[in-house]
Amino acid sequence: MERFFSALSITLMLMGLSALTQIQPSRSPIDQVVNAGLMSRFPNGDFRANETINRAELARILVKTFHLDRRHSEYETMMPIEDVPASHWAYLDIQIVLRDRIMTGYGEGRFRPDQRITRAEAFAIFAQAQGVYQFPEQTIREVLAPYSDAAEIPDWARKSMATALYEGYVNLKSNDQIAPLSPMTRGDMAYTLNLYLKRQNSSAVLSLPMTNQLRLHQIFSQNSGGFSIPLTSLSDPLPMLVATTNSDHPKLFDRWGNKALPHL
Repeated sequence: MERFFSALSITLMLMGLSALTQIQPSRSPIDQVVNAGLMSRFPNGDFRANETINRAELARILVKTFHLDRRHSEYETMMPIEDVPASHWAYLDIQIVLRDRIMTGYGEGRFRPDQRITRAEAFAIFAQAQGVYQFPEQTIREVLAPYSDAAEIPDWARKSMATALYEGYVNLKSNDQIAPLSPMTRGDMAYTLNLYLKRQNSSAVLSLPMTNQLRLHQIFSQNSGGFSIPLTSLSDPLPMLVATTNSDHPKLFDRWGNKALPHL
């Protein structure tokens, strides 16, 4: 097949090196998450990975991870929550996740902040905060099919759980089980947050301010099947991106190759 050679010029907007190096390869997932300020250790230095997470703790983690507080003003009227007084340590976080409809309350205006949360609830809510893929029912069934305990996932959480599994955010238990009704532990949450941070670090270059632009010129080989080239910084240790196209509008995929990033 005849091959055509062209030059692809892509402008990558670069941020400071510190923002792109939040993830240190030598650190454990727990250290990564603690270093990013998304979770913390106890005063004695322990992380207590096997301890369960409650609803108030999840609300705090979601607000920190997705910067949900930036969407709200301190002058907004607060929602009345029977069991979460203004003095509660997670009061503002709970207000935010309720306003954004990422989490919901219970009857009689209660949130149940101290109630432990299941893995199905936690993974589904995390996926909702990030953005749920609008998979058709057939795709949801296909994503869930390999897991013997998928039937235990509550109906309301199936689409969100399919998103979390597709993204690789779920740390599977023995025999590749989801264990959707088991309590969500701090270790489970650290696993998910660490992967999320890696994805963000990989794709952050696409949404950076118009400073320190670096224009990369690469030669690619194009044929009827499209083309793909590795893109790396000439000087900074940026995460590897791959550009692929079958049209005039190349797409970028992250280094794992399983999620398309926005068009250039």
